[in-house]
Amino acid sequence: MRRFLGRRWMSTSTVGWWDNVGPAPKDPLLSITEAFLADNHPEKINLGVGAYRDDEGKPIVLQCVRDAEARIAGTEYLESLSRQGVQAISGTGACRLFAELQRRFQPDSRIYLPVPTWSNHHNIWRDAQVPQRTFQYYNPASKGIHFAALMDDIKNAPNRSFFLLHPCAHNPTGIDPTDEQWREISYLFKVKNHFPFFDMAYQGFASGDLKKDAQAIHIFLDDGHLIGCAQSFAKTMGLYGQRVGCLSVLCVDKNQATAVKSQLQHIARAMYSNPPVHGALLVSTILGDPGLKSMWVKEVKVMSDRLMKMRNALRVNLENLGSALTWEHITNQVGMFWYSGLNPEQVDRLRNEFHIYMTHDGRISMAGVTTGNVDYLANAIHEVTKSG
Repeated sequence: MRRFLGRRWMSTSTVGWWDNVGPAPKDPLLSITEAFLADNHPEKINLGVGAYRDDEGKPIVLQCVRDAEARIAGTEYLESLSRQGVQAISGTGACRLFAELQRRFQPDSRIYLPVPTWSNHHNIWRDAQVPQRTFQYYNPASKGIHFAALMDDIKNAPNRSFFLLHPCAHNPTGIDPTDEQWREISYLFKVKNHFPFFDMAYQGFASGDLKKDAQAIHIFLDDGHLIGCAQSFAKTMGLYGQRVGCLSVLCVDKNQATAVKSQLQHIARAMYSNPPVHGALLVSTILGDPGLKSMWVKEVKVMSDRLMKMRNALRVNLENLGSALTWEHITNQVGMFWYSGLNPEQVDRLRNEFHIYMTHDGRISMAGVTTGNVDYLANAIHEVTKSG
């Protein structure tokens, strides 16, 4: 049997190929943004966004990026910009490339993810069909790191397991191990022969110092680990729309590095062939020029300082309101996010009564807090936590 469609006849047997496809679940962050944009309240606040905003709530273009743009204007296409790693589509793409490498060449392995972690980590390794396990990280009671439980989980994991680690500005908790704790973790990794894979998305945002924020990685390198590292320049260079990332895998020698890099390029070839060049040119220009790199380091410090300033202001405001709760964890945590400890009911009240939007787990992007809204935010949090 056939049906006439316009100028063509189509068999009914060809209709309905995708009838079994339902809508995918909405990404929580995208849902927050959609709801925020649809809200017309004059004092609405979006605390879900994971990209830096200035004190007026606006995205910025760094001066080092503007200067780099002027330098590369008219630059012809370059086949490859990656010298020490493989260019990826931001940190997400770098994680996905590594997950696929793990599946292909360590098919019996699993990935251990911290509880909690960035929600997309679960999606990435699931879609790569790598079995997942978790290790304890956050202690809700102390609102700090659950170090003893973390070490037990590392110890009890099968030898030669893969672990995903946040080297700084942990997302979503904003809690990082101390240098001494990193050394203990590194030592236990050596004992268990685990593989450390670092997801470096916010270098510089934890302390304002790029070297200090990379200290965890240096500790592992000094201890002789072979590591993997996904690196993003989206947030720290204000290049969120350019999706510039890099995947690095440390190998035992040049021959092994050549083989691994060729396999990663082979994986990328089937996914997206070659990554865009413009953003990577900006990053390589900034990193390769001492003057531009120095400018970038200073601008990262400015962004980090603003996040710290907003943490202090929010804590002071809450304490001055006479809250019976303690708020030290606002300033004890670092980086882009504050893991507030607010429960889903309180988060819903903030949204419905005060037009303040955040993820349901109470994660707050400090980039959304400004001198213009911090009083309003503190009062709203005080109202929903009075009985807490």
